[in-house]
Amino acid sequence: MRIVIAGGHGQIALRLERLLAARGDEVAGIIRAAGQADDLRSAGAEPVVLDLESASVEEVAERLRGADAAVFAAGAGPGSGTARKETVDKGAAVLFANAAVRAGVRRFVVVSSMGADPAHQGDEVFDVYLRAKGEADAHVARQKDLDWTILRPGSLTDDAGTGLVRLEAHTGRGTVPRDDVAAVLAELVDTSATAGLTLELTSGSTPVSVAVKSVAGN
Repeated sequence: MRIVIAGGHGQIALRLERLLAARGDEVAGIIRAAGQADDLRSAGAEPVVLDLESASVEEVAERLRGADAAVFAAGAGPGSGTARKETVDKGAAVLFANAAVRAGVRRFVVVSSMGADPAHQGDEVFDVYLRAKGEADAHVARQKDLDWTILRPGSLTDDAGTGLVRLEAHTGRGTVPRDDVAAVLAELVDTSATAGLTLELTSGSTPVSVAVKSVAGN
């Protein structure tokens, strides 16, 4: 498969790129800064320099043409203010989804956040973040030309992955290593039977491949 990842230098994205490249997939990661390119090459991914806060739909679609799947893993990051929650966590996600539709890429996986909700109340930065992610997810879910899956991990950690997770429509609050989020994403990209599902993810007791097959109905 050829898979294009938005937010290619993110902590989850770099882990995902290594997993996909190791299994023989062709991976491209969209990054904003050319200085990040070597990190992507080290992960086995082709760096694509493009700023999703200023690019047009057609510019992004051009980078997506010929891909078998697209993964939105970009984020403004914990140190950013409310404005970038709107332009990255929402705006770039909407742009990437629209570009995938234009490019004819059906398989579309989103890294969202547990608690994302377009109706979330509050004006603190994290409130704006959850609302922005929720609005982006709602936009993706309206795209009839996408076979979309939305993944909402719990609190992320840098602990070593265990390969054991809980993946359900509703898991309740919990933590999950970024390693395990990447492993779940790698399985989801391949599992189009999860299209139309919004899934929460925490650490658990079920092997990743079994958890994905279970939600896919296998």
